[in-house]
Amino acid sequence: MEIKLTLALPRDQLSVPVVRRILKASLETLEIEQATIGDIEVVLTEACTDVLDHADGADEYEVSAGINGGQCVIEVFDRGGGFDGSLHGLAEAEPHAEEGRGIQLMRALVDRLEFTTKPALGTVVHLEKQLTWQSGAVITRLGKGQMSDGPWSRDEHLEDAPAPR
Repeated sequence: MEIKLTLALPRDQLSVPVVRRILKASLETLEIEQATIGDIEVVLTEACTDVLDHADGADEYEVSAGINGGQCVIEVFDRGGGFDGSLHGLAEAEPHAEEGRGIQLMRALVDRLEFTTKPALGTVVHLEKQLTWQSGAVITRLGKGQMSDGPWSRDEHLEDAPAPR
């Protein structure tokens, strides 16, 4: 079973709490445990904030999030110049550093973090977090216990994504 929502958002600070609240409410409705929801809120906030801070030349960005099998999968897609995030966040940030903790924090809170960049098209931040449901959660009744992988994109997302408005 796959449940997915996608939002196209303006590259504005006010969009971050909006997308965070929408995803939080969705996960609460599906009866995901609060600690897991908290981790997801933090990584989503960090990924969106990175778009606001670093995606030059983009007026909007896209967030796709949902349930894919037993995981929450989030993709944050920007139309900026892109960067190679594969090496960022591997070492601990300096204690007095003003920047550099976001990717490190994301790596610590999710099970999988990938960056895919195509020059002149942008970057996709792909996050996966194993879910823990509350006892008797609605998702287990909807899927009757049969979770399967859905068609989540990676590189295809960059190629097939609609042009920004």
